[in-house]
Amino acid sequence: MQAAVLRSSPGRLEIEDVAIDKPGSREVLVRTAHAGLCHSDLHFMDGVWQVREASVMGHEGAGIVEAVGNDVSHVKPGDHVITCLSIFCGQCKYCLSGRPHLCANRSQVVARDTPVLRDSKGQALGQFASLGCFAEQMVVHEHAVVKIRDDMPLDTAALIGCGVTTGLGAVIRTAAVKPGSSVAVIGCGGIGLAAVQGARLMSAAPIVAVDISAEKLENAQRLGATHVVNAREVDAVQAVKELTGGGVDYSFEAIGTKKTAEQAFGMLARGGTATVIGMVPIGVTLDIPGAELFMSEKRIQGSLMGSNQFRTDMPWFIELYLDGRLKLDEMVSAHRPLDEINEGYDAMRGGIGTRTVIDFER
Repeated sequence: MQAAVLRSSPGRLEIEDVAIDKPGSREVLVRTAHAGLCHSDLHFMDGVWQVREASVMGHEGAGIVEAVGNDVSHVKPGDHVITCLSIFCGQCKYCLSGRPHLCANRSQVVARDTPVLRDSKGQALGQFASLGCFAEQMVVHEHAVVKIRDDMPLDTAALIGCGVTTGLGAVIRTAAVKPGSSVAVIGCGGIGLAAVQGARLMSAAPIVAVDISAEKLENAQRLGATHVVNAREVDAVQAVKELTGGGVDYSFEAIGTKKTAEQAFGMLARGGTATVIGMVPIGVTLDIPGAELFMSEKRIQGSLMGSNQFRTDMPWFIELYLDGRLKLDEMVSAHRPLDEINEGYDAMRGGIGTRTVIDFER
């Protein structure tokens, strides 16, 4: 099969012929239908974060089950599935307390005696996030997939595998935004737009979208933002405070930089909560005024994959989409074949578009 491999970081993806193993116990073979280009992969491609070995990249995918190993109970051949990197054991204290996205035994769940993937020379390849969605097939643990309705389009379903779940979950699960609250979202890429939609679904008002792209801000308004701030033209923190009469109840950072994370805290009202969704680089320290934390009861927190419970969340998001309340088609800016994947990431680097989807089947 063909797959997109990252051999050095920083580096570009190389399309290679890759051999894939049969599914073992509790594993599932999935024929990939579509995969979304997520900024998280770009962090590793550009060397902001490091991969430990040559790996097939991609972690936002959907497809159809082709075969299952022994003891698989959740899916069967022919089932339509979404993959998710929040692989869980179901037995640790985090899983049992309703926080499977923080599972303490993930590495043990995905461990196997032989590698799933090998290159043309027989050398082992890693699976990014234990998935490797930029390949025509995947072998993953059954706790990395969720069965979905057959009538859900798989190209839009792929977006739910990471970006949509991360953005919606940050609003609905991590921050638990209350109806009538004021919200600001910094960054209007795929995750940020999902957060904007999450705020709309939670009946927040006003919802302020912040970005430096006029095109992305226009898209944010179409998806639920009531106000927009172009941070290229004005001071974002001051503008949000002026729009909201002193700051927002909830802010969401969806870019992953020191500056924007600090801005998210800076635009809070008294008692407000800032949630950092973006992957702030390892080693970066945020400068947060201690007096404001204490005297104004402000909070700042992280959100890992939207604090998801993906086996129940993703089918729910699909119902919202099919019911017309969650807009996914509007978030897809381009479709490309696998051999144009680097061009898709070049567009992302240039701030062009929202979400590119790689099509393995048309």
